[in-house]
Amino acid sequence: MSFNDWSGAFILTQLIEVPIYMRAAHSLPMVQRAAYAFGASTITHPIIWFCLPWGSMPYVTLLIVAEGFAFGTEGLWGRYWRVPRPWLTSLAANATSLAAGMILRWV
Repeated sequence: MSFNDWSGAFILTQLIEVPIYMRAAHSLPMVQRAAYAFGASTITHPIIWFCLPWGSMPYVTLLIVAEGFAFGTEGLWGRYWRVPRPWLTSLAANATSLAAGMILRWV
């Protein structure tokens, strides 16, 4: 498995983001907490990976668009589930997975 293909990148994202989202939704019942946590990046990751025109714009521009989309969508997802501090949670989850991805790209 490579982190340069979608499945590897998706698994890495889930491994990093799901625990952050699970912790944030501690007040929800376990099944709802899992649905919220797994659903967040399950919604955004395929759209970012397959729908953005990678290679047609500068990488930094696309990275800003992708992360902005993920932050906004996952923050709204948290509001839908009524988790506390959904925007901070989205920021923490996406910043952590972005940093891990960047480190793996660099290494």
